[in-house]
Amino acid sequence: MGILDLLKGMDINAGVNRYQETAGAVLIDVRDAAEYDAGHIPGSKNLPLAEIDQIREIVPEREQPIFTYCLSGRRSGNAVSALKAKGYTSVTNIGGINGYKGPLEK
Repeated sequence: MGILDLLKGMDINAGVNRYQETAGAVLIDVRDAAEYDAGHIPGSKNLPLAEIDQIREIVPEREQPIFTYCLSGRRSGNAVSALKAKGYTSVTNIGGINGYKGPLEK
């Protein structure tokens, strides 16, 4: 990701495609439960940022690929930092659901 990518923002749609193409990947929605229940990306698991310490219940292997998202990309960026500090080695922030063009589950 170059500086121009950062300036224009992340493309969550491209991130979802990368998640779907990555064997064994887990998609984590770090918004709170009410936000998740209002609509989330199919296949995602809800783990609010405030509960990120419980990640081992969802992803026990630290090498397993994890993709995170939230509303705007800020909380998911914080989640990536927290997960890397916990020793997870393949963690990607794909941005905010506010730019997502695909179907949502409720």
